Amino acid sequence: MKVSTIREKYLAFCKKNGHAIVPSGQIVPENDATTLFTGSGMQPMVPYLLGEKHPEGTRIADAQKCFRAEDIEEVGDNRHTTFFEMLGNWSFGDYTKEDQLRWIFTFLTQEVGINPERLYITCFIGDISSDLPKDEFSANLWKELFSAEGIEAKIADIGSEARGYKRGMNGKERIFYYDGTKNWWSRAGKPDKMPVGEPGGPDSEMFYDFQTQHDTSYGEKCHPNCDCGRFMEIGNNVFMEFIKEADSSFAPLPKKNIDFGGGLERIAAAAIDSPDVYKIDIFDAIIKKLEKLSGKKYDTPEYQFAFRVIADHARGTVFMLSDGIFPSNKDQGYIVRRLMRRAMFYGTQLGLDDKILEKVAPIVIDLHKDAYPRLEEDTALILREVRNEEKKFHKTLERGLRELNKMINMDGELTGEDAFILFTTYGFPLEMTVEVIEKKGIKINHSEYAEEFEKHRKLSRTASEGKFKGGLADHSEKTTALHTATHLMLAGLRKEL
Repeated sequence: MKVSTIREKYLAFCKKNGHAIVPSGQIVPENDATTLFTGSGMQPMVPYLLGEKHPEGTRIADAQKCFRAEDIEEVGDNRHTTFFEMLGNWSFGDYTKEDQLRWIFTFLTQEVGINPERLYITCFIGDISSDLPKDEFSANLWKELFSAEGIEAKIADIGSEARGYKRGMNGKERIFYYDGTKNWWSRAGKPDKMPVGEPGGPDSEMFYDFQTQHDTSYGEKCHPNCDCGRFMEIGNNVFMEFIKEADSSFAPLPKKNIDFGGGLERIAAAAIDSPDVYKIDIFDAIIKKLEKLSGKKYDTPEYQFAFRVIADHARGTVFMLSDGIFPSNKDQGYIVRRLMRRAMFYGTQLGLDDKILEKVAPIVIDLHKDAYPRLEEDTALILREVRNEEKKFHKTLERGLRELNKMINMDGELTGEDAFILFTTYGFPLEMTVEVIEKKGIKINHSEYAEEFEKHRKLSRTASEGKFKGGLADHSEKTTALHTATHLMLAGLRKEL
């Protein structure tokens, strides 16, 4: 099943169940200076979850463009991506937990065609110290839904992730209770981390079982929250039911909100029963083009990492450029430049030294233009930017190589500090440095590089905390009124322009 088909089916399903379908917000969040990018489907909805009225009503659904810069280094395995789409539906004090769980089970099993035998569920075990109850309602409802499909679904307590690796799963167990580290949602994390006045609540997550063999390097036994690759989370139902009070206790929210967030790419991977998310159609089309250009095969282990990085980064680049994020040396522009140059570098590893992004960007545009028409409108702009950046990249490559040759010491080793200077001053990524010097039989001092990188990361974090103190300046009546007025003005601009 294609990604576009799942997206269309989801939005149609939500519309049939009374939801207003709204367009995706931008990758750079509006009215939220706390983050560089929209990193979850929930992020644009937070004002409405906190009490503002949504202009489209109390039932909303969307497919939200998201980007997680912290996952750049993870891309290359079989499941991580930087850019992704999050399917979401939202109840602002409208429908119940039962409505939500029944709908999403129906959508996944009947609309997408996922075998319910492959679905596993996690729920909140409760928190005695905060007097938060166990989410027995959700667990029992899931048990009923599985039973209707002829599946016996036993319920088990696991608690912590660490205990999961020791305990594992037994017999017919399919629904598992975990603690607040795994099955509680708030912006601040688990219940004891929440500030006074912060809303939060239990969540119930859905995992797909690829039935691959457990890798004991992650832990002795497998369980739904295991990272070995057997299970993949494909959706999360959040029940925002409580608010933190001054005495650290929790009170029920007068208006309870519900939301669902499901990774579109992950649902697509489950639909075709592939633990490799890069086998889904939107990536497969890019990879086939790269295979044709390079003469190399994706399934060859030594090339797979490069194929995945290019496919992911090309997709992220196209959407960022269309959203007006252009390469630069700061903030969002720094991230898109890094994406582009990483893709270009890994293109050289496939023997493709020229115009990688220019050749695959049209594929990304074609695959997404129906859902995001602006991509096609921005084709000329996107191709112009990737051409310009490619020219700069090749100059960087030449300059970086010159500096690298100067830095190599008499002992045939490159210091970690020098490698880091190549990265920060000349835009020469560590992967590129390692690739070049290993061919010369030269080693890099990785521990020194890690120390320099950690210093840089701490400085960057301090700067970010100073720059992005977050959200509203305060929560006075005047500021809240101005915030609401801003939303109204933006809604008017969208409607008229």
